[in-house]
Amino acid sequence: MRWTEVGDGVFARRYEHLDQTLGLVVGRERCLVVDTGGDEVQGAEFAAAIRAVTTLPWLVVLTHAHFDHHFGTKPFLPCPVWAHERCAAAMGADRETWAQTFQREHKHELAQRLLEAELVRPTHVLTDEVTLDLGGRKATLLHPGRGHTDHDVAVHVPDAEVVFAGDLVEQGAPPEIGHAAEWPRALDRLLALRPGTVVPGHGEPVDTAFVRRQRDELTRS
Repeated sequence: MRWTEVGDGVFARRYEHLDQTLGLVVGRERCLVVDTGGDEVQGAEFAAAIRAVTTLPWLVVLTHAHFDHHFGTKPFLPCPVWAHERCAAAMGADRETWAQTFQREHKHELAQRLLEAELVRPTHVLTDEVTLDLGGRKATLLHPGRGHTDHDVAVHVPDAEVVFAGDLVEQGAPPEIGHAAEWPRALDRLLALRPGTVVPGHGEPVDTAFVRRQRDELTRS
């Protein structure tokens, strides 16, 4: 587990498990937490790590409904939890499958933690995009179209030229195919923001050249 500062007051937290990357955007009055991890133990660790960076009140945004991005939300409550309007209906659908996978891999503690985690649904939803004021800094949550899921949300931090892409972008492994025909257009919308750094849901932060290559691979798939 380690922090990488990808912009002034903008951080990615890297985890060896699932090669996962969570995010933090710090403003003057509040901070934005990008995804919360796969269970409440990870969520509590992430929350404590954030408190070592800032004591500002937080908002949470969930990039999509896959278990490893949202089952760590409970330790952050009470707070606003943002997601796409279609996210809530998909949450929890993969819990049993992944718990069984962890059991087969003899990762019994991970399986139990996942099964015991409370499913926290969004309190605030967006359809296309919404801009949040963090105090002296704005962060835009946007749904660039269907890609990894039908409800992906990316986070654009314009003053830092950073985009948190969730699993629309993956570094270190091929993207998991969702809506393959539409996914390249979603990446085009992210590229149109002209970010200097793109933070994937899994893997190290990347540049736009990497995203273009991934878009082209998806176009050919």
